Amino acid sequence: MAKTYGSADILRVEEVPTPIPEDDEVLVRIHATVVGPPDSAAREGRPFLIRFFNGLRRPTAVPGNVFAGQIVAVGRDVMQFAPGDDVFGTAAPGSGAHAEYLCLPADGAVAVMPSELTYSEAAAVCDGGLTAMAFLEDHAHLQAGESILVNGASGSVGTAAVQIASALGATVTGVCSTANVELVRSLGAETVVDYKTTDFAATDTTYDVIFDAVGKRPYSTCKESLAPGGRYLTTVLSTRILLQMLSTRLIGDKRASFAATGLGAAETKREHLHTLRELVESGAFRPVIDRAYALDDIADAHRYVDTGHKVGSVLVTVE
Repeated sequence: MAKTYGSADILRVEEVPTPIPEDDEVLVRIHATVVGPPDSAAREGRPFLIRFFNGLRRPTAVPGNVFAGQIVAVGRDVMQFAPGDDVFGTAAPGSGAHAEYLCLPADGAVAVMPSELTYSEAAAVCDGGLTAMAFLEDHAHLQAGESILVNGASGSVGTAAVQIASALGATVTGVCSTANVELVRSLGAETVVDYKTTDFAATDTTYDVIFDAVGKRPYSTCKESLAPGGRYLTTVLSTRILLQMLSTRLIGDKRASFAATGLGAAETKREHLHTLRELVESGAFRPVIDRAYALDDIADAHRYVDTGHKVGSVLVTVE
């Protein structure tokens, strides 16, 4: 729990009553959840715009939204799930997944998880997969045969984006550090750029889509690397990107975009969960996990994520 904004030191593990599902809700016993950059940003309340969604003075008491676990109870009106079902999903735009139990609407962003995955693997699929699906399908409208560059291709969103873009039939270029070149190539990137030796924006290559999955390369430095009609997308909210979204819709044929994917419709997220399950079952998507922490050590998970050097997802197991 967090009762104020600040560093990872503010986090505490406390006992709270087990929630009781309403008539249209399910109660999930959470076995795995994740900590990622959005959780760090929500904890710190930075940028300040986040506080309009997460509380102006203090953050939501129980953070976290991505989860995998087992349904232990259902409301009397719930027909699509039953106790014993293994599920994965997200509580976003709400929270509460960094806990042992979570209540959420049965018609929310929850689906039966792939049977071949562990709970930790299923949570990792949701972690980057839901964000990448929303950006690439709903906002970039990525098509087969198009070219896409994924900056931050070794992170949780980046590893998912490389695999999803490849499955959609796009030509994928990934940008990452030297240590992760082979990983990103193994996920489906036809070309991998080592940012320590090459600046992709300084080359003559252009792309239909540039997806900055880590928010490190602003539109202004990527514009010339976009093909005519190209789309730039970033996962990081800022005043600059909001202004660029407006200006690029008024001038020229290139577009800059940010999307608060957690605020998307539950029905859309549920469809993305089904698609992710199909990709996993077909072998086109595999979760990438950096490391795992116990719930009692969740502050350490935040500290590690805050270093900015994670590869794939950082899991929190709930026993």
